[in-house]
Parts: sequence; structure tokens; C-alpha cells
Amino acid sequence: MAEPFLIGENMTGGYGAVDILHSCTIAVEPGEIAVIVGPNGAGKSTAMKAVFGMLKLRQGSVRLAGEDITALTPQARVRKGMGFVPQTHNIFTTMSVEENLEMGAFIRTDAQIRDTMEQVYDLFPILKQKRHQAAGELSGGQRQQVAVGRALMTQPKVLMLDEPTAGVSPIVMDELFDRIIEIARTGISILMVEQNARQALEIADKGYVLVQGANRFTDTGKALLADPDVRRSFLGG
Repeated sequence: MAEPFLIGENMTGGYGAVDILHSCTIAVEPGEIAVIVGPNGAGKSTAMKAVFGMLKLRQGSVRLAGEDITALTPQARVRKGMGFVPQTHNIFTTMSVEENLEMGAFIRTDAQIRDTMEQVYDLFPILKQKRHQAAGELSGGQRQQVAVGRALMTQPKVLMLDEPTAGVSPIVMDELFDRIIEIARTGISILMVEQNARQALEIADKGYVLVQGANRFTDTGKALLADPDVRRSFLGG
């Protein structure tokens, strides 16, 4: 078996003395959408933060393209090709949309930054329209597009999203999910934490149901949606 492109394996750790994660494993392949779902307090966001290096692991490791990156800072992981969109404080509200995107490219030294920006504008046409507006004036869904666009400016191989649809309407959620599918089709790995479990599993190649910081179910999105235990316990029947 070839190793997954990105894997956080047997991750155990938390903040301070209390472990939140218990031998939790999360993996994703190129161009695949992996979704972490589960009840509140299950450690979903903690698992993703651990993969991004925001949490010190007592046990386990994180590997990207076969390289052990467990000891790397989040900043160093960005340089290795990981993009992370936190749930809150994920844009510069007083800067314009375009300035936000430019800030996303801060680690790049190549000459193709404008090309990437055009790709982001193709993906999110409303951002092109509003590129000179302060990002703080946009709707919640548009702000999320800015946050995702900014992460894409680093040309990540892996894009991690912490509850990207929190607080947006169902229509905006569907729209964001459509864009996420498009991003995955370009070969980028997507790892996301999502409260809207049913909708997220519908677009997921792979789903992880976490309970109390441990893997409870791992399967394809389709299989999890069809599993009576998963439906009863986590999808409201």
C-alpha cells in the first residue's frame, strides 16, 4: 500500500495536560475531498489543527508526500504546500478584496502571482467584481470566498478548511461546496471540518466521523451516508 499524500497518523495530544485527540488518524489524497464530521466537542477542529502543526502531539506523526513534517511550524508547513483557512479572523477586513489576495501570496517569489489571482477570480467571479471593496463590507459567504481565495494564492497542494459554511445560508453553502469540488478537480487535496455533516458527506470522497477525539467511522462519503448507525447517531436518522 502506498502511503497517503497527507496523513496525520495516530495523533494524540491536546492543549496542556489534557489530551483531546486519542490515536486519531486523518488522511487525504491529491484531488480528494476528505471531511471530518461528528458531534460538538468531538475534536474535529483540533484534529485539523494538529495536522497543520498548531497543536503539539504527544504521540503520532504528520507526513506530507512521504516527508515527516511533525516537527515543523505552521509557517513552515505553508511553504511545503499546506493552506489553512481558520473559521474566524480569516480575512483582513479593512483591506480590499484584492489586497487580501495579495497578502495570500506573501511567501511567493515567482512572477505568476497575477495568474493565480485571475484563477481565483474565475473561481469566485463576485470577488473580481468587488475587488476594490473593503473585505469587511462583504456578506458572510463572500468573506469566506476571500478567505479561501487568499489560501489558494499560496498555490497549496493541500487546502484545509475549518467549518467553511458556518453561519451562511443553505444556498451559499451549496455554492461554496460547488467551488470546493472545482478546487479538488485541479488536483488539490481538500481537508475540511464541517457541521453540516450530511451535505458535506455528499461531496466527500472520504469521511471521518470523530467522537471524543477518536475515529468512530471512516469510509467513503457515500458509504457513511448509507450506514444506518451513522445516520441514526450523527445525521438525524
